[in-house]
Formats: sequence, structure tokens, C-alpha cells
Amino acid sequence: MARVVKPPAPLPLDEQTPKVFLAGSIEMGLAEDWQTQFENSLSDLDVLLLNPRRDEWDASWEQSITNPSFREQVEWELAGLERAEVVAMYFAPPTKAPVTLLELGLCARDGRLVVCCPAGYWRRGNVEVVCRRYGVPLLDSLPDLVAEVRRRLGAEASPSA
Repeated sequence: MARVVKPPAPLPLDEQTPKVFLAGSIEMGLAEDWQTQFENSLSDLDVLLLNPRRDEWDASWEQSITNPSFREQVEWELAGLERAEVVAMYFAPPTKAPVTLLELGLCARDGRLVVCCPAGYWRRGNVEVVCRRYGVPLLDSLPDLVAEVRRRLGAEASPSA
């Protein structure tokens, strides 16, 4: 069964279980909680899902390296990106997702990235060009993203199929 780890919980050092980092839109009030939908779609797999959507996020935190809580969050995300065998990235159309764009640049060349960027995302053209240039699969829907991640993990059929 899938296990989910969220910050500030430490990232497990278990190197046997495949890890999937859930990169993508989190903007509270704009982004749907796509991570939970994704988690539910992979619940039948032996996988570790690294979900950066912190349950106790405080929007008043100063976004500065001098703020220990903020720095801890960003360092958790960077470590999760580095440890994951697959990075599943979702750009929700009503969001800006600047951190996700940064993560796209960090991961585009390493072969672990799968991107979903539906029509309507404000910088879809940029995402399309980056994905094409670096051979990153670009999908149009969350179910397609789930299917591609399942394929990469060697579990093509979904539990509802």
C-alpha cells in the first residue's frame, strides 16, 4: 500500500520502495487538492509518495532563508525532489505556480519528470517548449499523469480499471 510523507516529517531513508515526488500547484484557494486525488489513485501500489502540501502551512511565514520554518519546507522539497525516482508535476490552470516552474527547470534534464499542464495554464507555452526540448512527457489531464506514473512504476492498470 502507498505511504504518504508530508513536511515536516523526515524523509525516509528506505531505498527499496520507489519514491514519487508530487510537484505542482499548491496555491491555497486556487489549486485543487490534486495531490490527494493522486495519492488515492496510487493507493494500491507499494510506493512512497512525497507530498509537499504541508497540513499546517502558515501563509504569514516570511519567505526568507532566515525563517527556520520556511527554510525547512524548501529544504524538505529539494531533498524530496533529489530522492524521488519519479517526479509527477501538475500545473493547475487557475494558478501561477512559480515554484513549480522553478522545479521544472531543476528536473527537466534528468529523465525522472512527467508533466501535466492542461490548457488554460498561463505559461503553458513555456512548459511545452521545455518539455519538448528535453524529452519530458507532457500530458493534458490528471488521469493521464496518474497513468504515466503507474506505467513508470510497472503498474499500468489502475485499481478501478
